[in-house]
Amino acid sequence: MSSPRNPAPRGRGASWNPPNRFERLHVEPDLADLEEAGDLELPAPRTQYFSDRTQSVIAHNDSPDVGFDAGINPYRGCQHGCAYCHLGDTSVLTADGQARPIGDLKTGDEIYGTIRRQRGRYYVRTRVLAHWDTRKLAHRIMLEDGTELVASGDHRFLTERGWKFVTGAGCGRNCRPRLTLKNKLVGVGALPRHQLVSADYRLGYLSGMIRGDGLLRRYERGSGVRHHFRVALIDDDGLDRTAAYLRDFGLETRRFVFQNATGTRKEIRAISANNPDAFERVLGLIEWPRAATAEWSRGFLAGIFDAEGGYSGGILRIFNTEPTIIQETRWALHRFGFSSVLEVQPGTRKPLLIARLTGGLRQHLRFMHLVDPAIRRKRDIAGQALESSAPLGVVSIEPIGMRTLYDITTGTGDFIANGVVSHNCFARPSHEYLGLSAGLDFETKILVKENAPELLRRELSSPRWEPQVIALSGNTDCYQPIERRLGITRRCLEVLVEFRNPVGVITKNHLVTRDADLLAELAAVDAAAVNVSVTTLDPDLARTMEPRTSTPARRLTAIEKLSRAGVPVGVLVAPVIPGLTDHELPAILQAAADAGACFAGYVPIKLPHAVAPLFERWLDERYPEKKSKVLGRIREMRGGRLNDPRFGYRQRGEGPIAAAIGSLFAAGCRRAGLSTRGPELSTAAFRRPAGAAASQPDLFS
Repeated sequence: MSSPRNPAPRGRGASWNPPNRFERLHVEPDLADLEEAGDLELPAPRTQYFSDRTQSVIAHNDSPDVGFDAGINPYRGCQHGCAYCHLGDTSVLTADGQARPIGDLKTGDEIYGTIRRQRGRYYVRTRVLAHWDTRKLAHRIMLEDGTELVASGDHRFLTERGWKFVTGAGCGRNCRPRLTLKNKLVGVGALPRHQLVSADYRLGYLSGMIRGDGLLRRYERGSGVRHHFRVALIDDDGLDRTAAYLRDFGLETRRFVFQNATGTRKEIRAISANNPDAFERVLGLIEWPRAATAEWSRGFLAGIFDAEGGYSGGILRIFNTEPTIIQETRWALHRFGFSSVLEVQPGTRKPLLIARLTGGLRQHLRFMHLVDPAIRRKRDIAGQALESSAPLGVVSIEPIGMRTLYDITTGTGDFIANGVVSHNCFARPSHEYLGLSAGLDFETKILVKENAPELLRRELSSPRWEPQVIALSGNTDCYQPIERRLGITRRCLEVLVEFRNPVGVITKNHLVTRDADLLAELAAVDAAAVNVSVTTLDPDLARTMEPRTSTPARRLTAIEKLSRAGVPVGVLVAPVIPGLTDHELPAILQAAADAGACFAGYVPIKLPHAVAPLFERWLDERYPEKKSKVLGRIREMRGGRLNDPRFGYRQRGEGPIAAAIGSLFAAGCRRAGLSTRGPELSTAAFRRPAGAAASQPDLFS
């Protein structure tokens, strides 16, 4: 690790690795040497590339300050975010419909997150990408329904008014949107905790399962009476539990294939016990109790749901033709505070009776967690709309001292903690989530998603995908030097052309011109636009700030080539550094317009978390005489701090300095004839080609 006193290694922007806030993870380097020097002489230290094996490629964000909801990130290096933490016993909703403490989760575990679509927000499955713990000041948040949340002050929860931090501690008045007693969180609220399985629960489960889906028959054959007991199911998890509970009561069963799979039907497996003693013992085990305990009723609901229940389209129902069974089902539901309605469907022999649980997803999830049915397939809530009708108003927020807190990073950027939507997002500091530093590691240890095009094709092929503009990329530059060799971004564009899904490209590199043919094909159906980032026209300043990107002249050439190809292209002046580059705004805008740009945007500099000390060190090394002025002006437009994460302010800042930059930008656009809004991209040409699935070649083998 370089000393903070040493200059940055040749060709690098950061001179040192600030301490990592999280535990180091074991990362295996790829065997192949994939270094790519780009336009520069190969610098030291050398860049290492690691294979990113996560199985999703489209990331979603909920920021009103960003002009896109979905983005592709072939290269992981500077994903937006902070450190957010929960107490270790906080329940996280897992993909099997159960809940596990966040402290027990592991990288790769499948859980539920959410995704925002045009018609609202929905539950989706996602995976844990990273897991860590830290020690922080914790706060207890109490909600109307009794839900208790314990999290750090810089954690965010989804409210009816957007994402809110737990507190604004340490950042001054109105620094960032924070929870107040007027806020209401979004979700279903706390769910029942897992309970130990008692003997009464097992008896209730067996009664529900066997009465619902079992066969108990005596019949005469030859000279004697035969006894037959059998339970046949498609789902092994329900069959396994039934066999295990019978074994707990001393009854062994035989397992066999009851019906082979066909073209339209799945294989059905069964357990049986056909001797008279076993038959009589089963009858005794499933006998209706004279006075059912709460545990027996809980087990009965799990068993009858596994045997005769279903959950689809947001409707939870239990079916049977026997009035006694449906009556017992509805009585047990009532016992635990559930409401149900009785529906009747005519049948050839007996009418089908249906007990339908009311109350929406909140009650459905409470049912699943309270009674704990075995069949995971029936606990699936993917695609369900996110409910916010639960009484989740914030009642109190109070500090409770230092605690060991846990957090995770997920593919959706959020997860369900104690029944409410909990945020995790990404930035340069998120390299720490990988066990790396936000400093030099960020630039020298790059995760490469080599199968991004195949994952993209799979996600666009899904009927769940609603066509929308995809940013390429939303985080790190998709045209960094290694792209010249791997071509992952180009292959992603080929997929987007295949589906005609609109894309907005953001880059600092001339390499984007290599793909002008694909971008022009999309632009012909109003489905592509490119933003070329130009920070300065001074080549020496550019080389010290962004040493491995294309020179300013090459970026202007890229604008010209894309414009000639018929691709709508704009210039993004970002970051604008007051006291260092802000005076260049008019010249940059005019140069871009002369090159063929038709729109423009700008973003004043932001310095979140570990980025701030890196920038301060850079000023010390390169512009010590300007450091005080630059940092002072940043603080002036960021509420006295170096970063202001509030929606509506973080992309523009506030105060006289921010207003002056905004006025200079507006005047520069007027003189250069540039629009301050990019083109409206269209999804009208979107299509799903037949047989769009693709193989996933391993570029790193």
